[in-house]
Amino acid sequence: MPEYLLLIHQDEQSWLAADPSVQERTLREHREFIAAHADRLRGGNRLRPVSTATMVRHDEQGRPVITDGVFAESKEVLGGYYLIEAADLDEAIRIAAAVPSPFGGIEVRPVHPEGEP
Repeated sequence: MPEYLLLIHQDEQSWLAADPSVQERTLREHREFIAAHADRLRGGNRLRPVSTATMVRHDEQGRPVITDGVFAESKEVLGGYYLIEAADLDEAIRIAAAVPSPFGGIEVRPVHPEGEP
């Protein structure tokens, strides 16, 4: 069965500024989502704030260049993910629509099957 990565993009500052009751409700809704879709979930997790990110790039000679943080100028950042199995994109979208995302949205990305060009 095909796999899809559900990437949770969110406005990190809005999350941090949200009332604690909103944060707790959102986390409870994620636990409920996990329980409701346990048969399709293959993994997932919440990510630490973007300020904790480290970027590894390579220079022209192929040497790694390490920097703190990310370079994307975006209001929304990657806040977490779920890896799911779904029969097709339509089913993956239906599952993604159930992911709590009060501060952003969900990107549905097909996983490239191993061994496929």
